[in-house]
Amino acid sequence: MYNHPIYRKTPIFPYSPLRPHDPDWFPPTHHADPDGLLAYGGDLTPARLVAAYRRGIFPWFSDDEPPLWWSPDPRCVLFPQELRVSHSMQRLLRQGPFEFRHNTACAAVIGACRTTPRPNQDGTWITPGVQAAYVGLHALGIVHSAETWLDGRLVGGLYGVWLGRVFFGESMFSHVSNASKFAFIHWVRHLTAAGVELIDCQQATEHLLSLGARLIGRPDFEARLATLIPPENSTL
Repeated sequence: MYNHPIYRKTPIFPYSPLRPHDPDWFPPTHHADPDGLLAYGGDLTPARLVAAYRRGIFPWFSDDEPPLWWSPDPRCVLFPQELRVSHSMQRLLRQGPFEFRHNTACAAVIGACRTTPRPNQDGTWITPGVQAAYVGLHALGIVHSAETWLDGRLVGGLYGVWLGRVFFGESMFSHVSNASKFAFIHWVRHLTAAGVELIDCQQATEHLLSLGARLIGRPDFEARLATLIPPENSTL
C-alpha cells in the first residue's frame, strides 16, 4: 500500500495487453509474474478501475510506461481488529495537536501524495492521469481520503478505493511527524465502525507491519474480496 517504489523498467511485451473496448476483462491473476505484473495497456476509466479492484488488481506505472496492472502474491493486508497502536501514538491520539477529517480535501490529499518527496525515490507513480482518474472516482463516491489537519493546514493523510466491506489503500503522505499515522489509525477505526473487514495494503513495508498488517496468499485474498464486495454496480 501507499508509496510504491518504481524499482525497474518493466519489459511489458511478454504480458497480456488489455482489450481496448472491454473494460471488464483482465487475464486470470495466476498469470502474473513473480513480482505481480499481470497486464498492460487499457485506460483509467471508472469502469476499468472498479473492475480491476474487484479482482484485487491495481495500476502502478511511471510516466514513460503504458498502464501496468498488478496482482502481487502474497498480499499485504490489515484486518481492522488487528490494528496495533503504540503507547506513544495512543497519547498523541488523546492529547496531540492534530485534527482528523475525512473527505474534506480528497483532491489535495492525492496531490500531496503525488508531490511529497520520499526517501530513496526519484519520482512518483502518481502521474497526472492517475491523479485525475482518482479525483474522478472520488466524485463518484468510490475514492475516499483520511486527513490530518494542524492549525487549519492539511499536514498528512491517505486515500484509497472503498468497495463494499473492503478498503484498498493507495498512497499516504506526511508533512509533520506522525501525521500520516494519525490519519491512518483514525481511518481504520472509522472503517471498522462502518463494517469494513479488510484493508488492502498491497505491498508490505516496515511501517505497515508495525501497525498490524500481515501477508496472505492471493487465493485467500481474492476469496475474501468475492465475499466482501457486493455485485457490481451497473451504473458505473
